[in-house]
Amino acid sequence: MGEDTDTTPTLNHRGFLPDHNYVTEADIISTVEFNHTGELLATGDKGGRVVIFQREPESKSEPFSQGEYNVYSTFQSHEPEFDYLKSLEIEEKINKIRWLPQQNAAHFLLSTNDKTIKLWKVSERDKRPEGYNLKDEEGRIKDITTVTSLQVPVLKPMDLMVEVSPRRVFANAHTYHVNSISVNSDYETYMSADDLRINLWHLDITDRSFNIVDIKPANMEDLTEVITAAEFHPHHCNLFVYSSSKGTLRLCDMREAALCDKHSKLFEEPEDPSARSFFSEIISSVSDVKFSHSGRYLLTRDYLTAKVWDLNMESKPLETYQVHDYLRSKLCSLYENDCIFDKFECAWNGSDSVIMTGAYNNFFRMFDRNTKRDVTLEASRESSKPRAVLKPRRVCAAGGKRRKDDISVDSLDFTKKILHTAWHPTENIIAIAATNNLYIFQDKLNSEMH
Repeated sequence: MGEDTDTTPTLNHRGFLPDHNYVTEADIISTVEFNHTGELLATGDKGGRVVIFQREPESKSEPFSQGEYNVYSTFQSHEPEFDYLKSLEIEEKINKIRWLPQQNAAHFLLSTNDKTIKLWKVSERDKRPEGYNLKDEEGRIKDITTVTSLQVPVLKPMDLMVEVSPRRVFANAHTYHVNSISVNSDYETYMSADDLRINLWHLDITDRSFNIVDIKPANMEDLTEVITAAEFHPHHCNLFVYSSSKGTLRLCDMREAALCDKHSKLFEEPEDPSARSFFSEIISSVSDVKFSHSGRYLLTRDYLTAKVWDLNMESKPLETYQVHDYLRSKLCSLYENDCIFDKFECAWNGSDSVIMTGAYNNFFRMFDRNTKRDVTLEASRESSKPRAVLKPRRVCAAGGKRRKDDISVDSLDFTKKILHTAWHPTENIIAIAATNNLYIFQDKLNSEMH
């Protein structure tokens, strides 16, 4: 991110999803994703809804001002279901959304809940046909005997309408909960991952998929780890990576074998025996993995840290960033209230020079890989006025020396957590999901440089 002072650049707010005085479970945002151009931004929630925001074009009165994101379309993607064979309820919650690169005027996106993946087409209509020969204006079929002359139907302008229609439903392929979907760079296939298996799908074929990873042991009592996230390489269609609850990353090459149970590379950091505790395995579980845009690096997030790995170095991460190390002394209480199992996501900026991830108290962290500077910012109603500049926040560890405006680790609100974040593919615009609110921030310098 560009900067002209000795601090990580501040961001100013560009719009947010209006807050409510109460939060229903269904309104909680569960995923956020920009499309490949950044013109559209999709969010999914626990109620199975998908809301798409579109960036408004620059206004003529302010030619250098950046367009804001406004609601473009809202639709119900998934409904609650019941598996009668297993007597299990299947939640409607949207776990992941992934956009397909745009090939024509329409947009396509994949959305998934725990079991079923759907392909949606989002298109616009601003004209309607008129002057049918065999239908009247109400759409009723005419009596052919009354048709005495033929006319050529014409297209008449109408108010813009955004239509969302389901094009494919990919079901019945996952026994366990789907945690990841990833579109391949060949734009023809995608993969879906659950706790124990990864399946490869063709976007046109819904009735079968190929199982490419299966870590389920013959005896479930021998189970020692589960798959937590998976993603295709951005440029090489044969490569993908998946992370595990043991903190390992496995890079697989589909050219080597049809079933990729044997990885090509294993990325694992050796454990420090002196730092081992009851919580070591829980906090080392990788909650998210993302390839850099260049395809050279991997970004992972575990409970306390974000790590950058070089694909050419498996022995240890290239960089390790402490997200909220002040929580190390609080692990016992975080285990008791289940927060230790929270799954934080991470994101790269467009040039792979800055990484971002969420924390508690509606804080999110940004780390500049070049300058090694970092900043803690807060997504809150106080900072949600247009053009309000975000002030860096600082958390003081228990027993530490407090400065003015510091927040004590004991006063953090663990119910306010930022799990889902997204970064515009080319610009310094970020989307932050904080419970039922979507905050969109933009680099202050970004608009000044135009």
